[in-house]
Amino acid sequence: MKKIKFGMIGCGLMGREFASAALRWAHLPEMTIAPEIVAVCDANPDILTWYTQNFPTIRLVTADYKELLADPEIQAIYCAVPHNLHEQFYCDIIASGKHLMGEKPFGIDLKANVAIVKTVQAHPDVVVRCSSEFPFYPAVQRMASMIDNNEFGKMIEVNAGFMHSSDLDPKKPINWKRMIEFNGEYGCMGDLGMHACHIPFRSGWTPKNVRAILTNLVPERQNNKGEIVPCLTWDNATLLCEVDSSANTGSFPMTIKTFRIAPGEKDTWFLEILGTKKCAKFSTKNPKLLQVLNYEGGSEQNWMQIDMGHETTFKSITGGIFEFGFSDAILQMWASFLYELENGKPKNRFAGCVLPEEAALSHRLFTAALESQKTAQTIAID
Repeated sequence: MKKIKFGMIGCGLMGREFASAALRWAHLPEMTIAPEIVAVCDANPDILTWYTQNFPTIRLVTADYKELLADPEIQAIYCAVPHNLHEQFYCDIIASGKHLMGEKPFGIDLKANVAIVKTVQAHPDVVVRCSSEFPFYPAVQRMASMIDNNEFGKMIEVNAGFMHSSDLDPKKPINWKRMIEFNGEYGCMGDLGMHACHIPFRSGWTPKNVRAILTNLVPERQNNKGEIVPCLTWDNATLLCEVDSSANTGSFPMTIKTFRIAPGEKDTWFLEILGTKKCAKFSTKNPKLLQVLNYEGGSEQNWMQIDMGHETTFKSITGGIFEFGFSDAILQMWASFLYELENGKPKNRFAGCVLPEEAALSHRLFTAALESQKTAQTIAID
């Protein structure tokens, strides 16, 4: 099997998920290409012990990411660092000629994202993608097939979002995602928004304007010294967009919701598509359940409930009747990235990771949302 030698920059929560996916690669019997983790980089040396204990292939351990970029054997980088570091790190990685899977939002703000996109354009041989795993759930891939086959008819409405309760406790100490200097003014939109935008953007549902309501529900928290400090980033965001779709002969509303304070939601990604021929909805709250409403021809309006099994884009050894979970979605996403490295294109339209152009569109949307919040007006998206 062909191996792609990976270096990892930023080895926290999502870094461990990627590394664990590499250890599970035997789950994908038809893959002819695999990741091999050979280098890790993090400012916290203690976090690297887990990697060195579990990956005998690692030969470079450092706190200086430029050591990875200077290593000629490293072919690709996974980078998961705070948003304020995206511009410098991503541009340096791409300029070094190494393929990049980066975490969202691809820059702390629009200016940083423009710089990253320019670097991508200057290095067309480098594959650059953004992490977003939820569309690889079997139910979402089934919905994607419905989109490809134009089964929904004329679009009525689309609702997508990512809701969780990580900041529900007001006594939770502040972390970098609540600090504007590290996370940026987007707040929850930069942290969660690309997940909600992935399928809509890939479907060609490009918002032409937005009316946003953003809330900062807990404006102060304790820091690690017990001091009360301001939380200046947005906790929750509701974006009402107008999508101009010539294929649907007109426009339709699309709502994007990203909540860090969502009571009753542990960590929920959802998608709802309403059309004139068919509707479908899915939520990770019940990861096996796909709901479909088919009422073409004046038939009864009955929601059909489909129990999804392990119907994956990239074949797995797991039996088709068994449940699919978050770690499986991570594995599928990474299979997609490596498949594209080997074949030059994704397996199909919705089996591809987020493109730099889609991340750039999210920045234009979120920047317009900030302006909408300030002015209480609907803002056109450039």
